Amino acid sequence: MSIELKMLVWSVALTIAQMLIAALGAQLNVGLAPLAGNREQMPAIEGWAGRAVRAHRNMLENIVLFAALVLAAQVAGKTNATTALGAQVFFWARLVYAGVYIAGVPWLRTGVWGVSMVGLLMILVQLF
Repeated sequence: MSIELKMLVWSVALTIAQMLIAALGAQLNVGLAPLAGNREQMPAIEGWAGRAVRAHRNMLENIVLFAALVLAAQVAGKTNATTALGAQVFFWARLVYAGVYIAGVPWLRTGVWGVSMVGLLMILVQLF
């Protein structure tokens, strides 16, 4: 399996871990009953739990782009050292991003997100 595909698999594992952390935080924050219900008039999820939910949603938005780029590079036969490095940059930046976001460090969070975008761009450029 290529490095790019390995990083995609690890990114999916990270997304699942973030989902579980966000769900646990939400349960601790608002209780199980509102989460198991229809979520109408559900109280806001605040603090680290709210940040965990937002970090998970952001990962969902970004993993779609990452998966599309990795799979396109694989199918097109355009994988190389740059796409491998881009995939690794994306994964490690997203791992750091999750921790920084949940910890509540705003400017560092934005910077780390930017690094993950560099990883995506490294793969994208190789497809042109």
